[in-house]
Amino acid sequence: MKGTSIQYSEAFKREVVKQIERGKYRSVDHARRAYGIRGAMTVSRWVRKYGSEALQTRRIRIQMMKEVDELKAARRRVRELETALADAHIDQCLEHAFLEIACERMGVKPEEFKKKHAMTLSDVRRMRERK
Repeated sequence: MKGTSIQYSEAFKREVVKQIERGKYRSVDHARRAYGIRGAMTVSRWVRKYGSEALQTRRIRIQMMKEVDELKAARRRVRELETALADAHIDQCLEHAFLEIACERMGVKPEEFKKKHAMTLSDVRRMRERK
């Protein structure tokens, strides 16, 4: 069985919102039921779109100072990580450019040089352990 799609005119939507603003209905849900509107969030969307600011709901977040400090620390950490990532990207680009210049001067293709001089993961670990 196919569902029925109901479309409401702009004038109807505005009228419902106006009635809610004037206090004819004690809530958005009460107006929705009075008009037989099935969608649970339909009238709420109309209120956000057509209603005055006083009628639209606002979110207020109450936090403890510890939460505020944690949020600031997390944002600072994200900035630090973004900076570190940008620096690493710049370093990688420079290394790539230096490799291309060196290979050009040696008369070798970078791909061939990489294959010939590739290090294994164990080689890298050993180098790190020596430092």
